[in-house]
Amino acid sequence: MNAFLPYLIAGICVVSTNKPTSIQNNLFPVEQHSTDLFTNDEILDIKLSGSLRELFDDRDKTPSYYPVTLSYITKDSIEVKIPIRMRTRGHFRRMRGNCDYPPLLLNFEKSGNHSTLFENQNKIKLVTPCQSENYIFREWLVYKMYNLIEAKSFRTRLVRILCYDSKKKKELPSLYGILLEDDKEMAARNNMVMREKGTRGEYTDRDTYLKMAMFQYMIGNTDWSVPYLHNTKLIAADSFTLPHAVPYDFDHAGIVEAHYAYPPQELGLSSTKERRYRGYCLTNTKLFHDVLAIFKRHKIDFYKLYTNCQYLPARYIKSATKFLDDFYETINSPKKFAVATGRPCNKQYVDVVVKGLQSD
Repeated sequence: MNAFLPYLIAGICVVSTNKPTSIQNNLFPVEQHSTDLFTNDEILDIKLSGSLRELFDDRDKTPSYYPVTLSYITKDSIEVKIPIRMRTRGHFRRMRGNCDYPPLLLNFEKSGNHSTLFENQNKIKLVTPCQSENYIFREWLVYKMYNLIEAKSFRTRLVRILCYDSKKKKELPSLYGILLEDDKEMAARNNMVMREKGTRGEYTDRDTYLKMAMFQYMIGNTDWSVPYLHNTKLIAADSFTLPHAVPYDFDHAGIVEAHYAYPPQELGLSSTKERRYRGYCLTNTKLFHDVLAIFKRHKIDFYKLYTNCQYLPARYIKSATKFLDDFYETINSPKKFAVATGRPCNKQYVDVVVKGLQSD
């Protein structure tokens, strides 16, 4: 079978259709083979052609753009070719000593991709395998979990990439990746605009913030910051309303179990499997009532994402669901929950600042 398969491949994971009313019309429409890039959960096969080895090796702080041709095969067996520009991006994952492949930025010309799957796209992030393709599927599922509970979230698309280096005239190893919705597109889909400056968590929309902070606690992720806009974006209806925090980049989450991931030294944690609630101080745990109700309501949906995904080994599914078990044990125990969420109110931890935070 040709390595460059038709672009709609059988879906690898079953995504629950039990979606909250607030996002029913925004995510995962029932129509299959949608022309919208991010409303289909099936793997998209694409081919990238260009000086790819030079592109992958350019990991400077100010990397150059490289001309690349992106192509895919439609369901009618027609090959569509789109000229784009690409460069490396990111911080931790871009460093050669950390990851085999750097994350990439795809820059489209809006005037050149009409009537294609990438119509109206401008800039799209491509998450590549850092050290194992297993982590790609695991991180993708984290995005899908957050999609289930919050419309103000990044949509994603799994891709299988055939790489052809036109300069060396040879195929490079194929790989899986995640296409990540453009920041501005995500904001516009929610009738909002981007906020470019960080702020304290207390000065954001409380409902969205608490949901986001609790989600980060659930997945065991401490690699984020609202004030520094580290792995977090802020969107708002206008300049006068409180912004909403939108998380992304979850490879350092405990549930992903990436062996290269580690918690910030300042937090004093032994591994990413050790949870730490990093929201701001709320002494009244009753304020979490509505947020916890959402997580309890979607417990089955979360578990199904893992148990129904055929690309996850049974051993990892068992580990991930056990990790979720521990979270639900905590939020179902008033005493354990008060201890977990009360840590930010402890003077010993209030002023902990993680060094080197950067937006990606």
